[in-house]
Amino acid sequence: MRKVFDLEDLDCANCAAKMEAAISKLPGVNKVTVNFMAQKMILDAEDSVFDDVLKSACAEIKKVEPDCTVIIK
Repeated sequence: MRKVFDLEDLDCANCAAKMEAAISKLPGVNKVTVNFMAQKMILDAEDSVFDDVLKSACAEIKKVEPDCTVIIK
């Protein structure tokens, strides 16, 4: 499953790269892209564990940038 999420208060490209690197190591992640300029995250993960992967990805984002929020619609 592939979904696009808006990111709020992502402050720098370096942080986006750190987030992308950390999330890509999570089990169940096929591919992730964190785009600083677009303020978006594209997450591609296994359907059966997508919700758990998303929660873990949000936790990794908070570790790198505590003020950054993933907008889940």
